[in-house]
Amino acid sequence: MNRFKTSKFKNTTPKVAKKEGWINNIHAGSISCQGSHITASSKLVAFNTDQAGGGMVGLTSVSPSDGQWTVTQISCHSDLVTDMDFSPFDECLLATCSGDETVKLWRLCDPEQEQPSSPELTLQPGQGRLELVHFHPTSSGLLAVATTKSPLIWDTSRQDAPLAALEQHSDQLQSLSWKRDGSLLASSSKDKMLRVFDPRAQLTPVQSAKSLQSNKDSRILWARDDFLLTTGFDTMRTREVRLWDSRKLSSSVSSLSLGTSNGLLVPLFDDDTGLLMLTGIGDTAVDCFEVSAAEPFLTQVSHCLTDASTRGAAMVPKLALDVISCEVVRVLQLTDSCIVPISYQVPRKSSGQEFHDDLYPDTVGTTPAMSAEEWWKGGNKQVDKVSLHPDKRPKPAAKQTPVKKELPRGGSKEDQPHGCSTSSSPLSTPSSTAAPSRSPSSTSGLSSGFLPSPSQSVKTIQNMLGPTSKFRHIQGAVMHRDKHITNIRNLNLTTPGECDGFCVNRQRVAVPLAIAGGQIAVFERSGPGRQPDTALPTIQNSVNVADFSWDPFDTHRLAVAGDDAKIRMWQVPEGGLKETLTEPKLVLQGHTEKIYSIKFHPLASGVLVSSSYDLTVRLWNLESGEQVKILTGHQDQVFGMAWSPDGKLLATVCKDGKVRIYDPRKSTAPVQEGPGPEGHRGARVVWVCDGKYLLVSGFDSRSERVLYLFSADSLSSGPIANASLNVSPSTLIPFYDPDTSVVILTGKGDTRVYIYELVPEDPYFIECSSFNSPEPHKGLAFLPKTECNVRDVEIAVGLMLTKTTIEPVAFRVPRVKKEFFQDDVYPDTAVWWEPALTASAWLSGSNGQHKKLSLKPKDMTPVSEAPKEAPVRKYLPSSVYLEEKTDEQKKDELLSAMVAKLGNMDDPLPQESFEGVDDEEWDD
Repeated sequence: MNRFKTSKFKNTTPKVAKKEGWINNIHAGSISCQGSHITASSKLVAFNTDQAGGGMVGLTSVSPSDGQWTVTQISCHSDLVTDMDFSPFDECLLATCSGDETVKLWRLCDPEQEQPSSPELTLQPGQGRLELVHFHPTSSGLLAVATTKSPLIWDTSRQDAPLAALEQHSDQLQSLSWKRDGSLLASSSKDKMLRVFDPRAQLTPVQSAKSLQSNKDSRILWARDDFLLTTGFDTMRTREVRLWDSRKLSSSVSSLSLGTSNGLLVPLFDDDTGLLMLTGIGDTAVDCFEVSAAEPFLTQVSHCLTDASTRGAAMVPKLALDVISCEVVRVLQLTDSCIVPISYQVPRKSSGQEFHDDLYPDTVGTTPAMSAEEWWKGGNKQVDKVSLHPDKRPKPAAKQTPVKKELPRGGSKEDQPHGCSTSSSPLSTPSSTAAPSRSPSSTSGLSSGFLPSPSQSVKTIQNMLGPTSKFRHIQGAVMHRDKHITNIRNLNLTTPGECDGFCVNRQRVAVPLAIAGGQIAVFERSGPGRQPDTALPTIQNSVNVADFSWDPFDTHRLAVAGDDAKIRMWQVPEGGLKETLTEPKLVLQGHTEKIYSIKFHPLASGVLVSSSYDLTVRLWNLESGEQVKILTGHQDQVFGMAWSPDGKLLATVCKDGKVRIYDPRKSTAPVQEGPGPEGHRGARVVWVCDGKYLLVSGFDSRSERVLYLFSADSLSSGPIANASLNVSPSTLIPFYDPDTSVVILTGKGDTRVYIYELVPEDPYFIECSSFNSPEPHKGLAFLPKTECNVRDVEIAVGLMLTKTTIEPVAFRVPRVKKEFFQDDVYPDTAVWWEPALTASAWLSGSNGQHKKLSLKPKDMTPVSEAPKEAPVRKYLPSSVYLEEKTDEQKKDELLSAMVAKLGNMDDPLPQESFEGVDDEEWDD
């Protein structure tokens, strides 16, 4: 725009939708990430939610169905979804990336339909947390993916390696943007540098300069021609917008200050009109500017105030606009609880009656100009443009339902759910196959089409994909505050790594205190709430606590191992501690050095096992108070111990790099031995899958936390499967639920709780949604299965210890028919709080097993016995809408409606029933 020529968009007016036009039932939350919090195609809207630790994505439609919006959620990742982007060539194809180090492509359906439970494609770069993902603007199946410091160019049909790994940035990569013609990629970084890459020419930038004034968050965007637009902060922390010539990044051609605020400015640019929308995170305003290639470069058009603070913003594609109403831009403002559409319209006299072609030049269409291979080999074709005139728009292509094939290593797919609408996927570009290469100088082909032959059966595909978990969408939630125990003072946060941090049973919680004498506080679960500021009665153990555990068969007996190599048995009186306990009921002596850990036998009452720095594992009979066995063979510190479910065997994991299995009643030496974790930081072991396997959580040689699965029959063969998680100093403490085969893991000081279903066949580990606590927790201990609310489909209930509180956490499985008892989730559970035999009986060679208990309430019907409902037609058949009515039929319908409004003409009028006034009353 030049200063002597009036712009046709200078009077563009924002119109905020009325509240009935808002999309409600949104739970956006305050999620911190580098990517978009919301994105839109011409059909669908996807946005971040605070559900499941941010691993879920909300989904709704751009236009309401039957006058109202449907909002649904999809469990996409096991960690925070950091960015998302719709394909410019497929309105239903969404790419997401996450802190779980994966990129996933989802084939979405209308929000009213059931969404896919698994992605069409999973990419695993293996370079840590992923921050950004952007589709290429001209080529199908091509993505720019950003790790913390490096941009990657990825062809979705080659899952094993990226086409190019561009030069690593020296600090946090904050944003990426493709040039509209697809030739260049720009980035901004916390190191204050702007970089422009030509990925096909070289891995290093073709242009770069230290141009930003602050290392606070920034965004970069390609504007018209060769101009780049950035938002960020200056040296005085004032928000600013700058326009740059990409051929000379040393100085900006124009800049604009927009006041002081902590919230980053989110830029949205429409290339057809040159309009730039700016809204700050946390702001209640949206500013509109017109960008031109000559002075004045930035001209303000409007300033719009909204009712709620912005969490994110997205621009609706041009093909979804109401062109007859002269709508040139539509912005979707994401707030904490709703999405607010803001329509920008150009005032015209004939608005709403005719199409104004001067406002709507031909825009970019939805057919890719070339394949990823063609682009990589140097192609520069541009996407064909289409008219926005309602009568000239291209008709959508016929839709087909793809049938998927097995992926090579590095990707994963599952079946397309019934009812999903699909279109020609940009992933299905036909091409040749060739060896992958990371170098941009070498050319390589693509694997053949994304869609295999439709003749493959669904059953065959399911066999290829392997088992799926009914618990994959499990949701953890902290229960209401009235069930919390708060104001806990002097908590001991430095318990040894072999200790779980605290221990719980059905009635009470034991917590170590950082008070001289190894004191332990005991809180009754029946009395939640704020604890008094005054001193509480405690158990005075007299020495520092190394480990402690409740007797599973006596909720009043607490075993405490101390630094003095003694184990003390304490008896908590009925109703809890009323006074400080100083004398234990029993003291076990035998170890010569400090004790690591203690474990009660799962079946026999009065049997306890302990491990110590003296490199022995000792078995105790609490009935007689004597040591009965000394197990040998360990060459270093014993990290963890676990009894088998039948109580016959004992497994240990040791710092000497070995996993061992003992049969304590038959031999003091291990009956099996095999290689364990390579790392020496710590480890835990638990029996899984009916005692046929051992799960060990530990560290590898690079200090990365890893889960190892061993066959209990062949330890010497090493682990049969493993799953790497992340790098963290704390050992993952596993809780295994034998009823569901779900293992829940977290470490002391973590905020994330990992959840897996374990299966005795490949892939062995099926990852489920994780739970994120708002602050680091000091431990997580679980209650008996009877504490679960089966009406709410809770499969586990735990207590989470923080610095000052104990908070109950419920893990629930989303189900539709909650009025029925979910018998597929709740098999009869073991009554493990009742002993199956005595200590003397077990030591003499007897075995036993727990009784089983049904969790089904008497007033609930199992879901397996629920009556089969006939499918309900949601919509009327098309014939109802397509049927042509004659003029006579329309006239009759109109007359009938009018008569119905007027009522029955034969009925008397109301005033006819009124009584008149006597003549005598008039005289008064």
